[in-house]
Amino acid sequence: MKEIEGKEFNVVIIGSGPAGLTAALYAARADLEPIIFEGPEPGGQLMQTTDVENFPGYPEGVMGPKMMEDFRNQATRFGADCRYGYVTDVDFEKRPYKITVDEKTTVYTKTIIISTGASAMWLNLPSEQRLRGKGVSACATCDGAFFRNEHVAIVGGGDTAMEEALFLTKFASKVSVIHRRDELRASKAMQNRAFENKKIEFLWNTELQEVLGDKVVEGIRVKNNKTGEERIIEDVTGLFLAIGHKPNTDLFKGVLEMDDVGYLITKGQSTETDLPGVFASGDAMDPVYRQAVTAAGTGCRAALDAERFLADHESEKAIAESHWK
Repeated sequence: MKEIEGKEFNVVIIGSGPAGLTAALYAARADLEPIIFEGPEPGGQLMQTTDVENFPGYPEGVMGPKMMEDFRNQATRFGADCRYGYVTDVDFEKRPYKITVDEKTTVYTKTIIISTGASAMWLNLPSEQRLRGKGVSACATCDGAFFRNEHVAIVGGGDTAMEEALFLTKFASKVSVIHRRDELRASKAMQNRAFENKKIEFLWNTELQEVLGDKVVEGIRVKNNKTGEERIIEDVTGLFLAIGHKPNTDLFKGVLEMDDVGYLITKGQSTETDLPGVFASGDAMDPVYRQAVTAAGTGCRAALDAERFLADHESEKAIAESHWK
């Protein structure tokens, strides 16, 4: 990193999932010479995904890591500088903004694109983590189609859990909702839709204890938290977690405007945050869709917004300089 110490960039992109790498591609093609710091998990959540079948351009499907490798190669082909590095501090006091990487390297930038993503919340059971991507998933929209005519289970009780449970009924023969309480947190409308669906059963006051299987999910062990009774459901082949996502935006708390959960708030149709020249894309600002293709779309938008911002400010600078001549 010594060769970039103290250097000023047009665009610094923080994060390297679909949003960050798409932003890098568009910024590089606009000759903005972007640098992207890939963060603690280069490639983002898709690095933990096996088969991706819902991204345009891959008719046979693609492994998540391979797709992110393709994204990265395309961005670097046009001159994006992708670097392993974790942004540990950003000084927003004045432009150009000051960015510290790995607590030691300092660079400056006229614009920032935040693409730090979000992390699915997990129960952190050893068996759950061991079988992630092997029947355990946090995205029904991504992986539901792999479980046609099979029995799947989903953990959660909010709107997202009910939406995903209903989505899973399009493929699965049965969906078991595991909820630790005796009533749902979801809206009444979502509850009614779920209750009316004959494919969905509810396991009330129930908590997941273990995911069974060596190489793939072969069942689950659950416990009733009222009676203490445990039982094994042997025919479950897929387990989905729908207990929430946490945007990776702690670095910007108290500085950038965000909602109660931590999703960055942008202005209207723009990706610009409440600070000039600071843009947000992907799951860091999207609490609704959370798909690779929508993240890539916002990455494109952020790069275009940054390009326009730089052009506008260069014009303002030129006008100001000519005024004083």
